[in-house]
Amino acid sequence: MKRYAGFKLLAVDDNEHNLFTLRALVEQHMDVEILEARGGAEALEIAQAHNDIDLIILDVQMPEVDGFETAQMLKARRKTRDIPIIFLTAAFKTEDFQRKGYDVGAVDYLLKPIDDNQFLNKISTYFRLIEKERQLNQVLEEKVAQRTAELDQAKQYLERILKYMGEALLVLSPDGIIREVNPAACDMLGYAREELIGMSIGDVFEEEGEEQAGAFMGTWLEALIRTGALRDIDAAFIAKNGERLPILFSRTAVLDADGDIGDIICIAKNMRGYRKVSDGADISTAAG
Repeated sequence: MKRYAGFKLLAVDDNEHNLFTLRALVEQHMDVEILEARGGAEALEIAQAHNDIDLIILDVQMPEVDGFETAQMLKARRKTRDIPIIFLTAAFKTEDFQRKGYDVGAVDYLLKPIDDNQFLNKISTYFRLIEKERQLNQVLEEKVAQRTAELDQAKQYLERILKYMGEALLVLSPDGIIREVNPAACDMLGYAREELIGMSIGDVFEEEGEEQAGAFMGTWLEALIRTGALRDIDAAFIAKNGERLPILFSRTAVLDADGDIGDIICIAKNMRGYRKVSDGADISTAAG
Protein backbone atom coordinates (compact mmCIF):
# COMPACT_ATOMS: atom_id res chain seq x y z
CA MET A 1 0.00 0.00 0.00
CA LYS A 2 1.40 3.37 -1.05
CA ARG A 3 1.68 6.16 1.51
CA TYR A 4 2.24 9.87 1.94
CA ALA A 5 -0.41 11.08 -0.48
CA GLY A 6 -0.34 14.86 -0.70
CA PHE A 7 3.39 15.16 -0.03
CA LYS A 8 5.66 16.85 -2.54
CA LEU A 9 9.36 16.14 -3.14
CA LEU A 10 11.83 18.17 -5.21
CA ALA A 11 14.71 16.15 -6.72
CA VAL A 12 17.70 18.19 -7.95
CA ASP A 13 20.40 16.53 -10.07
CA ASP A 14 22.15 17.40 -13.33
CA ASN A 15 22.21 13.69 -14.24
CA GLU A 16 19.06 12.52 -16.04
CA HIS A 17 19.70 8.89 -15.07
CA ASN A 18 19.75 9.78 -11.37
CA LEU A 19 16.51 11.73 -11.72
CA PHE A 20 14.90 8.80 -13.50
CA THR A 21 16.00 6.41 -10.73
CA LEU A 22 14.67 8.68 -7.99
CA ARG A 23 11.38 9.23 -9.77
CA ALA A 24 10.88 5.51 -10.45
CA LEU A 25 11.51 4.59 -6.79
CA VAL A 26 9.19 7.25 -5.44
CA GLU A 27 6.36 6.54 -7.87
CA GLN A 28 6.61 2.78 -7.29
CA HIS A 29 6.40 2.92 -3.49
CA MET A 30 4.75 6.22 -2.59
CA ASP A 31 1.91 8.53 -3.58
CA VAL A 32 4.30 11.46 -3.36
CA GLU A 33 4.33 14.07 -6.11
CA ILE A 34 7.87 14.53 -7.43
CA LEU A 35 9.23 17.70 -9.02
CA GLU A 36 12.54 17.69 -10.92
CA ALA A 37 15.28 20.26 -11.42
CA ARG A 38 18.47 19.80 -13.43
CA GLY A 39 20.50 22.42 -11.64
CA GLY A 40 20.63 24.83 -8.73
CA ALA A 41 19.10 27.79 -10.57
CA GLU A 42 16.13 25.74 -11.75
CA ALA A 43 15.70 24.30 -8.25
CA LEU A 44 15.44 27.82 -6.81
CA GLU A 45 12.83 28.78 -9.40
CA ILE A 46 10.72 25.69 -8.72
CA ALA A 47 10.99 26.11 -4.93
CA GLN A 48 9.83 29.71 -5.22
CA ALA A 49 6.93 28.74 -7.49
CA HIS A 50 5.65 25.97 -5.20
CA ASN A 51 4.88 26.82 -1.58
CA ASP A 52 4.09 23.24 -0.54
CA ILE A 53 7.35 21.35 -1.13
CA ASP A 54 7.98 19.03 1.82
CA LEU A 55 11.46 17.64 1.12
CA ILE A 56 14.39 18.36 -1.23
CA ILE A 57 16.86 15.75 -2.49
CA LEU A 58 19.84 17.81 -3.66
CA ASP A 59 22.90 16.61 -5.55
CA VAL A 60 26.10 18.18 -4.22
CA GLN A 61 28.30 18.09 -7.32
CA MET A 62 26.59 20.07 -10.06
CA PRO A 63 28.04 22.51 -12.61
CA GLU A 64 27.61 26.30 -12.27
CA VAL A 65 25.65 26.36 -8.98
CA ASP A 66 26.59 23.37 -6.81
CA GLY A 67 24.51 21.80 -4.04
CA PHE A 68 26.13 23.77 -1.23
CA GLU A 69 25.44 27.11 -2.92
CA THR A 70 21.89 26.05 -3.77
CA ALA A 71 21.22 25.03 -0.16
CA GLN A 72 22.58 28.35 1.12
CA MET A 73 20.25 30.29 -1.17
CA LEU A 74 17.26 28.12 -0.23
CA LYS A 75 17.93 28.67 3.49
CA ALA A 76 18.34 32.42 2.95
CA ARG A 77 14.79 32.80 1.62
CA ARG A 78 11.85 32.89 4.01
CA LYS A 79 9.63 30.85 1.71
CA THR A 80 12.06 27.91 1.47
CA ARG A 81 14.22 28.13 4.61
CA ASP A 82 12.26 25.49 6.53
CA ILE A 83 12.24 22.78 3.83
CA PRO A 84 14.49 19.88 4.93
CA ILE A 85 17.32 19.13 2.49
CA ILE A 86 18.98 15.73 2.01
CA PHE A 87 22.27 15.91 0.08
CA LEU A 88 23.05 13.32 -2.57
CA THR A 89 26.79 12.70 -3.04
CA ALA A 90 29.17 10.13 -4.47
CA ALA A 91 31.20 10.10 -1.25
CA PHE A 92 31.59 12.00 2.00
CA LYS A 93 35.26 12.56 1.06
CA THR A 94 36.34 14.33 4.25
CA GLU A 95 34.81 15.37 7.56
CA ASP A 96 35.09 19.00 6.45
CA PHE A 97 33.04 18.16 3.36
CA GLN A 98 30.36 16.53 5.49
CA ARG A 99 30.38 19.37 8.05
CA LYS A 100 29.99 21.94 5.29
CA GLY A 101 26.78 20.28 4.20
CA TYR A 102 25.29 20.47 7.66
CA ASP A 103 26.50 24.06 8.07
CA VAL A 104 24.58 25.20 4.98
CA GLY A 105 21.38 23.55 6.15
CA ALA A 106 21.33 19.88 5.17
CA VAL A 107 19.58 17.49 7.53
CA ASP A 108 21.07 14.29 6.09
CA TYR A 109 23.17 12.66 3.36
CA LEU A 110 22.51 9.91 0.80
CA LEU A 111 25.32 8.16 -1.07
CA LYS A 112 25.55 7.33 -4.75
CA PRO A 113 24.97 4.84 -6.23
CA ILE A 114 21.53 5.00 -4.67
CA ASP A 115 20.57 2.11 -2.42
CA ASP A 116 16.83 1.60 -2.95
CA ASN A 117 15.98 0.56 0.61
CA GLN A 118 18.18 3.16 2.22
CA PHE A 119 16.69 5.90 0.05
CA LEU A 120 13.09 4.87 0.70
CA ASN A 121 13.64 4.40 4.43
CA LYS A 122 15.35 7.76 4.77
CA ILE A 123 12.74 9.84 2.96
CA SER A 124 9.96 7.86 4.66
CA THR A 125 11.45 8.87 8.02
CA TYR A 126 11.24 12.54 7.12
CA PHE A 127 7.76 12.23 5.70
CA ARG A 128 6.63 10.56 8.93
CA LEU A 129 8.17 13.38 10.97
CA ILE A 130 6.46 15.98 8.78
CA GLU A 131 3.19 14.05 9.00
CA LYS A 132 3.44 13.91 12.80
CA GLU A 133 4.24 17.62 12.99
CA ARG A 134 1.20 18.43 10.85
CA GLN A 135 -1.03 16.31 13.05
CA LEU A 136 0.28 18.03 16.18
CA ASN A 137 -0.20 21.44 14.56
CA GLN A 138 -3.75 20.51 13.61
CA VAL A 139 -4.51 19.42 17.17
CA LEU A 140 -2.97 22.64 18.47
CA GLU A 141 -4.96 24.75 16.02
CA GLU A 142 -8.17 22.99 17.04
CA LYS A 143 -7.43 23.58 20.72
CA VAL A 144 -6.61 27.23 20.07
CA ALA A 145 -9.81 27.64 18.07
CA GLN A 146 -11.84 25.94 20.81
CA ARG A 147 -10.23 28.07 23.52
CA THR A 148 -10.74 31.22 21.46
CA ALA A 149 -14.43 30.36 21.04
CA GLU A 150 -14.77 29.73 24.78
CA LEU A 151 -13.11 33.04 25.60
CA ASP A 152 -15.32 34.82 23.09
CA GLN A 153 -18.44 33.28 24.64
CA ALA A 154 -17.26 34.25 28.12
CA LYS A 155 -16.53 37.79 26.92
CA GLN A 156 -19.97 38.12 25.34
CA TYR A 157 -21.61 36.74 28.49
CA LEU A 158 -19.75 39.23 30.67
CA GLU A 159 -20.58 42.08 28.30
CA ARG A 160 -24.29 41.19 28.48
CA ILE A 161 -24.16 41.19 32.28
CA LEU A 162 -22.44 44.58 32.38
CA LYS A 163 -24.80 45.97 29.77
CA TYR A 164 -28.01 45.00 31.54
CA MET A 165 -27.02 45.25 35.22
CA GLY A 166 -28.97 47.94 37.02
CA GLU A 167 -26.08 49.27 39.10
CA ALA A 168 -23.47 51.62 37.72
CA LEU A 169 -20.03 50.10 37.28
CA LEU A 170 -16.82 52.10 36.91
CA VAL A 171 -13.31 50.69 36.54
CA LEU A 172 -10.61 53.05 37.81
CA SER A 173 -6.85 53.20 37.68
CA PRO A 174 -5.06 53.31 41.06
CA ASP A 175 -4.84 57.10 40.73
CA GLY A 176 -8.59 57.45 40.19
CA ILE A 177 -8.82 57.83 36.41
CA ILE A 178 -11.92 56.22 34.87
CA ARG A 179 -10.89 53.40 32.53
CA GLU A 180 -14.24 51.78 31.76
CA VAL A 181 -17.93 52.20 32.53
CA ASN A 182 -21.14 50.30 31.86
CA PRO A 183 -24.35 51.75 30.33
CA ALA A 184 -25.99 52.19 33.76
CA ALA A 185 -23.14 54.50 34.83
CA CYS A 186 -23.60 56.57 31.68
CA ASP A 187 -27.35 56.79 32.32
CA MET A 188 -26.91 57.85 35.95
CA LEU A 189 -24.29 60.48 35.20
CA GLY A 190 -25.66 61.74 31.90
CA TYR A 191 -22.35 61.36 30.10
CA ALA A 192 -21.48 59.32 27.03
CA ARG A 193 -18.97 56.54 27.60
CA GLU A 194 -16.35 58.38 25.57
CA GLU A 195 -16.72 61.44 27.81
CA LEU A 196 -16.28 59.48 31.04
CA ILE A 197 -13.20 57.55 29.94
CA GLY A 198 -10.18 59.51 31.13
CA MET A 199 -12.06 61.67 33.63
CA SER A 200 -11.08 61.65 37.30
CA ILE A 201 -13.50 59.95 39.71
CA GLY A 202 -13.44 63.16 41.71
CA ASP A 203 -15.21 64.92 38.83
CA VAL A 204 -18.34 62.80 39.23
CA PHE A 205 -18.26 61.59 42.85
CA GLU A 206 -18.50 63.00 46.34
CA GLU A 207 -18.95 61.42 49.76
CA GLU A 208 -21.23 62.55 52.54
CA GLY A 209 -19.68 64.90 55.07
CA GLU A 210 -17.09 67.58 54.52
CA GLU A 211 -14.44 65.61 56.37
CA GLN A 212 -14.61 62.89 53.68
CA ALA A 213 -14.42 65.26 50.73
CA GLY A 214 -11.46 64.48 48.49
CA ALA A 215 -10.63 61.33 50.45
CA PHE A 216 -11.32 58.90 47.61
CA MET A 217 -7.70 58.49 46.57
CA GLY A 218 -6.32 59.15 50.06
CA THR A 219 -7.93 57.50 53.06
CA TRP A 220 -10.02 55.09 51.04
CA LEU A 221 -7.10 53.96 48.85
CA GLU A 222 -5.12 53.14 51.97
CA ALA A 223 -8.08 51.16 53.27
CA LEU A 224 -8.39 49.33 49.96
CA ILE A 225 -4.75 48.33 50.14
CA ARG A 226 -5.33 46.92 53.64
CA THR A 227 -8.68 45.18 53.15
CA GLY A 228 -9.19 44.81 49.39
CA ALA A 229 -12.82 46.05 49.49
CA LEU A 230 -15.01 48.80 50.96
CA ARG A 231 -18.78 48.38 50.82
CA ASP A 232 -22.03 50.27 51.33
CA ILE A 233 -20.67 53.80 51.52
CA ASP A 234 -23.19 56.65 51.41
CA ALA A 235 -22.11 59.01 48.66
CA ALA A 236 -23.37 60.94 45.64
CA PHE A 237 -22.75 61.10 41.93
CA ILE A 238 -22.44 64.52 40.36
CA ALA A 239 -24.27 64.29 37.05
CA LYS A 240 -23.29 66.21 33.94
CA ASN A 241 -26.11 68.68 34.57
CA GLY A 242 -24.78 69.34 38.10
CA GLU A 243 -27.47 67.29 39.87
CA ARG A 244 -26.34 65.28 42.88
CA LEU A 245 -27.65 61.73 42.85
CA PRO A 246 -27.58 59.75 46.14
CA ILE A 247 -25.88 56.38 45.78
CA LEU A 248 -24.74 53.43 47.85
CA PHE A 249 -21.15 52.87 46.81
CA SER A 250 -18.77 49.89 46.97
CA ARG A 251 -15.14 49.59 45.88
CA THR A 252 -12.97 46.54 45.30
CA ALA A 253 -9.27 46.46 44.54
CA VAL A 254 -8.01 44.16 41.76
CA LEU A 255 -4.38 43.22 42.34
CA ASP A 256 -1.84 42.64 39.59
CA ALA A 257 0.76 39.86 39.45
CA ASP A 258 3.06 41.84 41.77
CA GLY A 259 0.37 42.26 44.42
CA ASP A 260 -0.16 45.94 43.68
CA ILE A 261 -3.52 47.51 42.92
CA GLY A 262 -4.03 47.39 39.16
CA ASP A 263 -7.67 48.42 38.96
CA ILE A 264 -10.39 49.60 41.32
CA ILE A 265 -13.89 48.32 40.58
CA CYS A 266 -16.65 50.65 41.78
CA ILE A 267 -20.33 49.74 41.91
CA ALA A 268 -22.99 52.34 42.70
CA LYS A 269 -26.67 51.75 43.46
CA ASN A 270 -29.08 54.60 42.79
CA MET A 271 -30.66 55.43 46.17
CA ARG A 272 -33.14 58.00 44.94
CA GLY A 273 -36.58 57.00 46.23
CA TYR A 274 -35.11 55.30 49.30
CA ARG A 275 -34.90 56.69 52.83
CA LYS A 276 -33.03 55.46 55.87
CA VAL A 277 -34.84 54.12 58.93
CA SER A 278 -33.49 54.12 62.46
CA ASP A 279 -32.09 50.57 62.38
CA GLY A 280 -29.91 51.44 59.40
CA ALA A 281 -31.96 49.59 56.76
CA ASP A 282 -32.98 51.35 53.55
CA ILE A 283 -36.62 51.21 52.50
CA SER A 284 -38.29 52.56 49.40
CA THR A 285 -40.53 55.60 49.88
CA ALA A 286 -42.86 53.92 47.44
CA ALA A 287 -43.57 51.23 50.03
CA GLY A 288 -45.37 53.78 52.19
